[in-house]
Amino acid sequence: MQYEILYDQAFPMIKVQLEKGETIKAESDAMVSMSATIDIAGKMDGGLLKGLTRKLSGESMFFQTLTATRGPGEALLTHAVPGGIHAYELDGTFELQIQKNGYLASTSGIEVTTSVQNVAKGLFSKAGFFILKAKGRGIVFLSCFGAIHPIRLGPGEERIIDNGHLVAWPATMNYKIEKAASGIINSLTSGEMLVCRFTGPGDVLIQSKNPSAFKSWVALSS
Repeated sequence: MQYEILYDQAFPMIKVQLEKGETIKAESDAMVSMSATIDIAGKMDGGLLKGLTRKLSGESMFFQTLTATRGPGEALLTHAVPGGIHAYELDGTFELQIQKNGYLASTSGIEVTTSVQNVAKGLFSKAGFFILKAKGRGIVFLSCFGAIHPIRLGPGEERIIDNGHLVAWPATMNYKIEKAASGIINSLTSGEMLVCRFTGPGDVLIQSKNPSAFKSWVALSS
Protein backbone atom coordinates (compact mmCIF):
# COMPACT_ATOMS: atom_id res chain seq x y z
CA MET A 1 0.00 0.00 0.00
CA GLN A 2 1.23 3.47 -0.91
CA TYR A 3 0.10 6.53 1.04
CA GLU A 4 0.55 10.30 1.11
CA ILE A 5 -0.59 12.83 3.72
CA LEU A 6 -2.07 15.81 1.85
CA TYR A 7 -2.28 19.39 3.20
CA ASP A 8 -0.37 18.41 6.34
CA GLN A 9 0.12 22.03 7.39
CA ALA A 10 -3.60 22.84 7.44
CA PHE A 11 -6.47 20.37 7.24
CA PRO A 12 -4.90 17.05 6.22
CA MET A 13 -6.20 13.95 4.49
CA ILE A 14 -4.56 10.59 3.85
CA LYS A 15 -4.47 9.46 0.23
CA VAL A 16 -3.94 5.70 0.02
CA GLN A 17 -3.33 3.65 -3.11
CA LEU A 18 -4.58 0.09 -2.68
CA GLU A 19 -3.62 -2.79 -4.91
CA LYS A 20 -6.30 -5.38 -5.66
CA GLY A 21 -7.03 -7.35 -2.47
CA GLU A 22 -5.42 -4.81 -0.11
CA THR A 23 -7.34 -3.42 2.88
CA ILE A 24 -7.02 -0.45 5.18
CA LYS A 25 -8.89 -0.10 8.49
CA ALA A 26 -10.08 3.27 9.78
CA GLU A 27 -12.27 4.92 12.35
CA SER A 28 -15.97 5.09 11.58
CA ASP A 29 -16.83 7.92 9.13
CA ALA A 30 -13.18 8.48 8.14
CA MET A 31 -13.73 7.91 4.41
CA VAL A 32 -13.98 11.07 2.29
CA SER A 33 -13.78 9.55 -1.20
CA MET A 34 -12.88 6.24 -2.81
CA SER A 35 -12.57 4.61 -6.21
CA ALA A 36 -15.44 2.51 -7.52
CA THR A 37 -13.15 -0.54 -7.28
CA ILE A 38 -13.16 -0.28 -3.46
CA ASP A 39 -15.79 -1.74 -1.12
CA ILE A 40 -16.42 -0.31 2.36
CA ALA A 41 -17.83 -2.25 5.32
CA GLY A 42 -18.35 -1.74 9.04
CA LYS A 43 -16.69 -4.19 11.38
CA MET A 44 -16.73 -4.67 15.15
CA ASP A 45 -13.31 -6.22 15.78
CA GLY A 46 -13.32 -8.74 18.62
CA GLY A 47 -17.09 -8.85 19.11
CA LEU A 48 -19.53 -6.85 21.22
CA LEU A 49 -17.44 -6.66 24.40
CA LYS A 50 -14.39 -5.18 22.67
CA GLY A 51 -16.67 -2.86 20.72
CA LEU A 52 -18.18 -1.56 23.97
CA THR A 53 -14.77 -1.02 25.56
CA ARG A 54 -13.67 0.97 22.48
CA LYS A 55 -16.79 3.09 22.95
CA LEU A 56 -15.74 3.74 26.56
CA SER A 57 -12.30 4.84 25.33
CA GLY A 58 -13.95 7.59 23.26
CA GLU A 59 -13.80 5.74 19.93
CA SER A 60 -16.57 4.28 17.79
CA MET A 61 -17.74 0.70 18.42
CA PHE A 62 -17.14 -0.01 14.73
CA PHE A 63 -14.19 0.29 12.41
CA GLN A 64 -14.64 0.79 8.70
CA THR A 65 -12.63 -1.39 6.33
CA LEU A 66 -11.88 -0.36 2.76
CA THR A 67 -10.89 -3.21 0.41
CA ALA A 68 -9.87 -2.97 -3.23
CA THR A 69 -11.97 -5.92 -4.37
CA ARG A 70 -12.31 -5.19 -8.09
CA GLY A 71 -8.85 -3.86 -8.87
CA PRO A 72 -6.48 -1.10 -7.70
CA GLY A 73 -8.05 2.03 -6.24
CA GLU A 74 -7.55 5.24 -4.30
CA ALA A 75 -9.18 6.32 -1.04
CA LEU A 76 -9.12 9.58 0.90
CA LEU A 77 -9.44 9.47 4.70
CA THR A 78 -9.61 12.23 7.30
CA HIS A 79 -10.67 13.02 10.87
CA ALA A 80 -13.16 15.42 12.42
CA VAL A 81 -10.92 17.83 14.34
CA PRO A 82 -8.78 20.65 12.89
CA GLY A 83 -5.41 19.06 13.40
CA GLY A 84 -2.58 17.03 11.96
CA ILE A 85 -2.23 13.41 10.88
CA HIS A 86 0.94 11.51 11.73
CA ALA A 87 2.07 8.20 10.21
CA TYR A 88 3.75 6.02 12.86
CA GLU A 89 5.49 2.80 11.82
CA LEU A 90 5.41 -0.23 14.12
CA ASP A 91 7.96 -2.99 13.63
CA GLY A 92 6.28 -5.59 15.85
CA THR A 93 8.64 -5.22 18.83
CA PHE A 94 6.34 -3.06 21.01
CA GLU A 95 2.79 -1.82 21.42
CA LEU A 96 1.77 1.81 20.92
CA GLN A 97 -0.66 3.24 23.48
CA ILE A 98 -3.03 5.89 22.11
CA GLN A 99 -5.23 8.32 24.00
CA LYS A 100 -8.91 8.71 23.10
CA ASN A 101 -9.61 10.21 19.66
CA GLY A 102 -5.97 9.66 18.67
CA TYR A 103 -6.48 6.70 16.33
CA LEU A 104 -7.50 7.38 12.72
CA ALA A 105 -6.48 4.39 10.58
CA SER A 106 -4.00 1.53 10.18
CA THR A 107 -2.71 -0.93 7.63
CA SER A 108 -3.78 -4.57 7.62
CA GLY A 109 -0.81 -5.79 9.70
CA ILE A 110 -1.91 -3.78 12.76
CA GLU A 111 -4.21 -5.08 15.50
CA VAL A 112 -6.05 -2.45 17.58
CA THR A 113 -7.30 -3.37 21.07
CA THR A 114 -8.46 -1.57 24.21
CA SER A 115 -6.59 -1.51 27.51
CA VAL A 116 -7.53 -0.35 31.01
CA GLN A 117 -5.27 2.02 32.95
CA ASN A 118 -4.99 2.08 36.72
CA VAL A 119 -7.24 4.38 38.79
CA ALA A 120 -4.78 7.27 39.16
CA LYS A 121 -3.87 7.39 35.48
CA GLY A 122 -7.47 6.90 34.42
CA LEU A 123 -8.70 9.80 36.54
CA PHE A 124 -5.93 12.32 36.03
CA SER A 125 -4.00 11.63 32.79
CA LYS A 126 -6.91 12.85 30.57
CA ALA A 127 -6.34 9.77 28.44
CA GLY A 128 -9.12 8.14 30.49
CA PHE A 129 -9.46 4.67 31.99
CA PHE A 130 -9.68 3.04 28.56
CA ILE A 131 -6.96 3.62 25.98
CA LEU A 132 -6.24 2.02 22.63
CA LYS A 133 -3.26 -0.21 21.93
CA ALA A 134 -1.88 -0.84 18.46
CA LYS A 135 0.48 -3.74 17.81
CA GLY A 136 1.92 -5.64 14.87
CA ARG A 137 3.88 -4.57 11.80
CA GLY A 138 2.67 -1.70 9.66
CA ILE A 139 1.53 1.93 9.78
CA VAL A 140 -0.74 3.55 12.36
CA PHE A 141 -2.20 6.92 11.38
CA LEU A 142 -2.68 9.16 14.40
CA SER A 143 -4.89 12.24 14.56
CA CYS A 144 -4.47 15.19 16.87
CA PHE A 145 -5.66 18.70 17.70
CA GLY A 146 -3.11 21.07 16.19
CA ALA A 147 0.14 19.43 15.08
CA ILE A 148 1.89 16.30 16.37
CA HIS A 149 5.38 16.74 17.79
CA PRO A 150 7.53 13.71 18.74
CA ILE A 151 9.78 13.91 21.80
CA ARG A 152 12.58 11.32 21.87
CA LEU A 153 13.90 10.33 25.30
CA GLY A 154 17.11 8.42 25.95
CA PRO A 155 17.47 5.67 28.59
CA GLY A 156 16.62 7.11 32.01
CA GLU A 157 15.87 10.57 30.57
CA GLU A 158 12.77 12.22 32.03
CA ARG A 159 10.33 14.67 30.45
CA ILE A 160 7.29 16.39 31.96
CA ILE A 161 4.30 16.69 29.63
CA ASP A 162 1.01 18.49 30.19
CA ASN A 163 -1.65 15.79 30.32
CA GLY A 164 -3.93 17.58 27.85
CA HIS A 165 -1.28 17.44 25.12
CA LEU A 166 -0.57 13.70 25.26
CA VAL A 167 -1.37 11.64 22.12
CA ALA A 168 0.58 8.36 22.05
CA TRP A 169 3.52 6.57 23.65
CA PRO A 170 5.13 3.09 23.61
CA ALA A 171 3.73 0.64 26.15
CA THR A 172 7.34 -0.01 27.25
CA MET A 173 7.62 3.56 28.60
CA ASN A 174 6.70 4.28 32.19
CA TYR A 175 4.96 7.45 33.29
CA LYS A 176 3.45 8.77 36.48
CA ILE A 177 1.01 11.56 37.37
CA GLU A 178 2.20 14.37 39.61
CA LYS A 179 1.58 18.01 40.50
CA ALA A 180 2.97 20.51 38.02
CA ALA A 181 4.72 22.56 40.74
CA SER A 182 5.71 22.22 44.37
CA GLY A 183 2.58 22.69 46.44
CA ILE A 184 -1.08 22.74 45.46
CA ILE A 185 -1.30 26.55 45.31
CA ASN A 186 1.58 26.84 42.84
CA SER A 187 0.11 24.04 40.71
CA LEU A 188 -3.29 25.75 40.64
CA THR A 189 -2.02 29.26 39.92
CA SER A 190 0.35 28.03 37.18
CA GLY A 191 -2.68 26.80 35.24
CA GLU A 192 -1.14 23.35 34.82
CA MET A 193 -2.21 21.45 37.96
CA LEU A 194 -1.34 17.85 36.92
CA VAL A 195 1.31 16.63 34.49
CA CYS A 196 2.73 13.32 33.25
CA ARG A 197 6.39 12.49 33.98
CA PHE A 198 7.74 10.08 31.34
CA THR A 199 10.96 8.11 31.60
CA GLY A 200 12.86 6.95 28.49
CA PRO A 201 13.85 5.33 26.33
CA GLY A 202 11.14 5.94 23.76
CA ASP A 203 9.22 8.51 21.73
CA VAL A 204 6.29 10.40 23.22
CA LEU A 205 3.94 12.01 20.71
CA ILE A 206 2.26 15.22 21.83
CA GLN A 207 -0.24 17.58 20.21
CA SER A 208 0.42 21.30 19.93
CA LYS A 209 -3.06 22.29 21.11
CA ASN A 210 -5.04 21.23 24.19
CA PRO A 211 -8.66 20.25 23.36
CA SER A 212 -9.92 20.97 26.90
CA ALA A 213 -8.28 24.40 26.99
CA PHE A 214 -9.76 25.23 23.57
CA LYS A 215 -13.21 24.15 24.74
CA SER A 216 -12.91 26.44 27.77
CA TRP A 217 -11.76 29.32 25.55
CA VAL A 218 -14.76 28.85 23.26
CA ALA A 219 -17.13 28.80 26.24
CA LEU A 220 -15.66 32.00 27.69
CA SER A 221 -15.63 33.74 24.30
CA SER A 222 -19.23 32.95 23.37
